[in-house]
Amino acid sequence: MAKKKKDAQSQLLDAFIDELLEEGHSSEDLLGQNGLLKQMTGRLLERMLAGELTDHLGYAKSDVAGHHSGNSRNGSNSKTIKTDTGQVSIEVPRDRNGAFDPQVVGKRQTRLKGFDDKVISLYSRGLTDMEIKEHIKEIYGADVSTGLISNVTHAVYDEVKAWQSRPLDEVYPIVYLDALKVKIRDSGSVVNKSIYLALGINMEGDKELLGLWIEKNEGAKFWLSVLTELQNRGLKDIFIACVDGLKGFPEAIETVFPDTQVQLCIVHQIRNSLRYVTWSDRKEVAADLKPIYKAATIGEAEGHLEAFAQKWDEKYPTISKSWRENWDHLTPFFAYPEEIRKVIYTTNAIESMNRSIRKIIKNRGVFPSDESATKLMYLALRNIAKRWQRPIAHWQAALNRFVIMFGDRVPLT
Repeated sequence: MAKKKKDAQSQLLDAFIDELLEEGHSSEDLLGQNGLLKQMTGRLLERMLAGELTDHLGYAKSDVAGHHSGNSRNGSNSKTIKTDTGQVSIEVPRDRNGAFDPQVVGKRQTRLKGFDDKVISLYSRGLTDMEIKEHIKEIYGADVSTGLISNVTHAVYDEVKAWQSRPLDEVYPIVYLDALKVKIRDSGSVVNKSIYLALGINMEGDKELLGLWIEKNEGAKFWLSVLTELQNRGLKDIFIACVDGLKGFPEAIETVFPDTQVQLCIVHQIRNSLRYVTWSDRKEVAADLKPIYKAATIGEAEGHLEAFAQKWDEKYPTISKSWRENWDHLTPFFAYPEEIRKVIYTTNAIESMNRSIRKIIKNRGVFPSDESATKLMYLALRNIAKRWQRPIAHWQAALNRFVIMFGDRVPLT
């Protein structure tokens, strides 16, 4: 029945479009600032409002049933509505008693929902309030204030707060923790702040952003508060936490989740190692580090580290020392098969997300407030999440591996 109705609607639309095209209308006639599409939008809204008034009064226009009914039609008010196709002027009917409360276009409503969605969509792509104002003026011919745009996007903040405090699953097998820097105006000065991000892989094998937080500096102390918040929201266990080489980070994780394996990002470790190396030696040093993390077993990796130290310690003694100091947190991935290793020995999953965010915020320069940065990050991440794919192709096999390694810590359902 629904399909037949849809087919009938399509036939009517096609017939109407054919008639318009046969009459030789130009694109400007149909889609321009004062084109037929806008006129039809206005007429449709007016017809819907007229229908609402009829329902409210209980009788049709000119119907004798309205005589001595106690209420009647009383003309109309002109109103301009902002829609996702531009500004539309309409006549809103009134009743004599002033009791009519239209729902299609409310009494104080000046824009349709589609317009707000358009503003939020533009905001989520990194446009500033002024850029959105200019874009809407150019494309839709509608004049809007930056204050209106700010109010529309501010409504998102309530959604952000609800999302940020939502209950979490009890177990996330893998969680990535990372931060990126942005410039935010604070008390009249522009300061660098860190946006902390926690990205989880849930029991179904899907990515899920657990939250975002803003603080002046990235540090283990603040990460401790983030992890405590995640725990308070219902997260009881993490099998593997993948992090960069921030000092004190593993200890912060183990304080809140003592059974969690902490995997330091190998890519970060390599980058830190190459900081000590002259440009002429970098390629060779990087090549000699590769056998360490590409080894089949942890014993083989230890042998390659020893060989690296014998070759390079005289010139760069801090490199092998750094690997040995972090060894316990660099090597957990050796306990897993190749398909899981690729996912956990780098923080690529969250860094890829960060790169997408940076593309969106690169033209922003400075955010006027923490709230502004949070809104954009949330909306941008919501768009990015639509393109996410499972990081582990054969998730069921990975889950079986977790059952073997972590036993009753793995939920049965």
